[in-house]
Amino acid sequence: MNRRDTLKALGLAAAAGGALMLDSCGPKTAKKGATKVGEQLPGVTDVEHERNMKLAEEQFFSAHELATLGVLADIIIPADDVSGSATDAGVPDFIEFMVKDIPSYKVPMRGGLKWLDMQCQRRYGNAFVNCDPERQLQMVDEIAYPAKAKPEMAPGVSFFSLMRNLTASGFFTSEIGVKDIGYVGNKPGVWDGVPKDVLEAHGFKSAWG
Repeated sequence: MNRRDTLKALGLAAAAGGALMLDSCGPKTAKKGATKVGEQLPGVTDVEHERNMKLAEEQFFSAHELATLGVLADIIIPADDVSGSATDAGVPDFIEFMVKDIPSYKVPMRGGLKWLDMQCQRRYGNAFVNCDPERQLQMVDEIAYPAKAKPEMAPGVSFFSLMRNLTASGFFTSEIGVKDIGYVGNKPGVWDGVPKDVLEAHGFKSAWG
């Protein structure tokens, strides 16, 4: 199983949990996944829509933080021959919305981004987003696997776990992510009647020719 397949398996679980979370936290526009809040959707009350629009107008992450989120998101879910990457699906915007919708995410996310930059500054003399891809992956590998991570990497492990869950939730509830999974929705069936062998097994052969 390659990295993307592994992330897909993890992402499906995260997206399922994310869908429940989004149901419980209020703003139903977030259920669309990594999309911008726009016109009022069916089933969304006026109060919910007004709140969503207000949150969409606010800005939490700085340009530098959003750029870092984009790099991390694309490391977690890169583009392949099936679909685009996490940033193609609008995951940074999704995360921006979610931290405003669930304020308890603000400190862990901003603190985690700062921790990541401090680690990279000490090791490589650059903020994470300005490091070359090889060094970015080296850093991520140290916090992406909790069972293998060193104790001193615990803050990074906690941050990356949240980042991974939000990325998976954003990607796999977006249009790109749904297509990546291969979900096609409900399709009308075609009824051709009771199969001949079933009819014969119940003694209806003569009645149906």
